[in-house]
Amino acid sequence: MDLILPSFGLIFWMTLAFAIVFLLLRKMAWKPILKSLTDRENYIKDALNSAEKAKEEMEKLQAGNEKILLEARNERDNLLKEARETKDSIIAEAKVKAQKEAAKIIESARETLQSEKTAALNDLKNQVAMLSIEIAEKIIKAELSTDEKQKTLVKNLLAEVNLN
Repeated sequence: MDLILPSFGLIFWMTLAFAIVFLLLRKMAWKPILKSLTDRENYIKDALNSAEKAKEEMEKLQAGNEKILLEARNERDNLLKEARETKDSIIAEAKVKAQKEAAKIIESARETLQSEKTAALNDLKNQVAMLSIEIAEKIIKAELSTDEKQKTLVKNLLAEVNLN
């Protein structure tokens, strides 16, 4: 049993050795270990703060990107709207121009038709007059073929002149 129970001297020297090791560890090991733990804790806090700042920065950038995208979409929509308005105004202007041009062409055609109609009527009158003269000439030649008929016609004409 002596082997199982320690003696007083052993306990004293073990306690003294433990106290010396404890003091040496406290002086030399605990301070650097605690310092390194504190440093690591500070490093982790700084890393977490940096990560939080980076996250906030990313959120700001994302919000900025969304704003830029929204502005780009609005600008695109405005450009498309302006393009549509320009297209519509060009089409309307072309329609008006075409209508004016068509009106000019129709008026020109009317004037041409009127002048051709007038020319055709004048030509027809001239031809009718010529035919009438030829017919009258033939009738007069047939009627006045003899001297007696000519004298009778002259007397009738003289009588009419005196009456008027």
